[in-house]
Amino acid sequence: MLMRTDPFRELDRLTQQFLGTTARPATMPIDAYEHEGAFLVHFDLPGVDPDSIDLNIEKNVLTVRAERRAPDTAGAELLVAERPYGVFSRQLFLGETLDLERIEAGYDAGVLTVRIPVAEQAKPRRIEIHHGNGGAKRIAG
Repeated sequence: MLMRTDPFRELDRLTQQFLGTTARPATMPIDAYEHEGAFLVHFDLPGVDPDSIDLNIEKNVLTVRAERRAPDTAGAELLVAERPYGVFSRQLFLGETLDLERIEAGYDAGVLTVRIPVAEQAKPRRIEIHHGNGGAKRIAG
């Protein structure tokens, strides 16, 4: 049988909601890695309407904002409420070596994927070195 009111459980629930836990952090969890000349960032946003996701870049700061609306439970007796609702926001500080003009984003199966290409001038390239006997030699740079 479920207990309807427990003040300690409510305090614990509120603490977890605002501070998060290792199992359910208060912010949106991400994975980020470099792959084939671009940085990929995956944001977990299950149950979020894609139209509520807002992606902005300002002064090398990527801001992701999304909202998960609570279901309409009018007239229902709520027994357990553990899923977070409301507005979630996360900021990432991006380096100068990224091409902020060519960022791409997609949302599939509750995961927002942001692809940020590395700027051409920041990619490794080979530099030709001329030496005394007239020949040229290429080395990695």
